Amino acid sequence: PLFAGMNGSAIENFSCVIYSISLMNCTWQAGRDAPADTQYFLYWQNSRDDEEMECELYIKDENGRNMGCRFQNVRIGSERPYFLVNGSSKDSLIQFYDEYIQLYKIEILTAPLNVTTHCTRGSAGCIITWHPPLTSHMKDASCLQYEVDIQNK
Repeated sequence: PLFAGMNGSAIENFSCVIYSISLMNCTWQAGRDAPADTQYFLYWQNSRDDEEMECELYIKDENGRNMGCRFQNVRIGSERPYFLVNGSSKDSLIQFYDEYIQLYKIEILTAPLNVTTHCTRGSAGCIITWHPPLTSHMKDASCLQYEVDIQNK
């Protein structure tokens, strides 16, 4: 069967974020009905042309169970990478969890660079300028939107 394994044994709340341009963290929680000895393993495939790779640096809980993965040198492309988390237990079969994620949607952008403010006396007000944040994949910065929050004059 497609979903072999005990119901409620697959991971829950799988989520990934990309930060500092090329670092990615993925985390999950153990299935609520997974046996206590269940260990989880994350595999991902960045594009159809790449081979599937297992996580190299797991984030572990106090019991040594894999609860996340840290990635380095992640490149954001136009593909939708495939993520698969399966598990093993000596007591029962564990259901797998899989998802396709568009990486640009989970990127936390760095702050805009070189923010400067030039204010003049009188009613002319202030001119605030900045450069776009660093990102590994965006060639056209015109699609970025900014919000300026002025606390007090």
